[in-house]
Amino acid sequence: MTIYIDVVLIENIIMNYIILVATSIILKLKINHIRIIISSLLGAIYSIVAYIGFIKIYENIILKFILSIIIVYIAFNPQNMKKMWKDLTIFYLTSFVFGGVAFALIYIVKPQNILMKNGMFLGTYTLKIIILGAIISFIIIIVAFRIVKNKISKKDMFCNVEIKINNKLIKTKAMIDTGNFLREPITNIPVIIIEHTLLYEIIPKEILNNLEKIIGGQFTEVPHNIKEEYISKLKLIPYSSLGKQNGMLLGIKSEYVKIITEEGEKIEEAIIGIYDKSLTKRGEYRALLGVELL
Repeated sequence: MTIYIDVVLIENIIMNYIILVATSIILKLKINHIRIIISSLLGAIYSIVAYIGFIKIYENIILKFILSIIIVYIAFNPQNMKKMWKDLTIFYLTSFVFGGVAFALIYIVKPQNILMKNGMFLGTYTLKIIILGAIISFIIIIVAFRIVKNKISKKDMFCNVEIKINNKLIKTKAMIDTGNFLREPITNIPVIIIEHTLLYEIIPKEILNNLEKIIGGQFTEVPHNIKEEYISKLKLIPYSSLGKQNGMLLGIKSEYVKIITEEGEKIEEAIIGIYDKSLTKRGEYRALLGVELL
């Protein structure tokens, strides 16, 4: 069987491009076609080197892993390590599903026209398998994600928490917020957001009712002794949210936080972020708990 290097290059560019676009869609990222094409070309060049086999780089697992990091970085430009590992994980998941489907299709279509060399499948049906495999893989991934999402029932979105501050205990219901990755920047301790009214028996109302003034440096209405006792314990927590890119939240260190779910109880260290409004109109929950604390 005659194999042309330029055909192998084009097929691998198309395959890599489809996988990276599918990864972008799953991650809900804005697709930058130029960056994805560059990443696809890099992966395709690696495949050509692996096919020729004059350097045994295709056998080096560490090099493959480094290459996948470079491909993901170029394609998606993650802003931090957490985002990088998330993008890389979904990229691998998409690649594995795509590879599994393509491998199955190879034996369904016409295996006698398929050649395997240095870990690569080549043949006259390769491009057809890429297109068909991409469609099937994308459907499988989307359906799988929806099934997992639907498995999370409403009760799994809530838990009970006990928070101890200044030797006093607060009990409330918290919603598990998958978008809450807040951490206090100096200590890197996770932040739980709670309504300020829950703290009325722990922190003076003069402080809780003047949170914006404290953040703005206009805190002049409270007796000096209260300032000395509490202001030093408060922490500034920067955050970004829809409609507010550079927000600041006041927080206070808890002695501990006990998280109570159906699976059991666990005690965690957390900063309490004080929210000066109500989280819900009906009071279904009064705290937001980051999923990483679970």
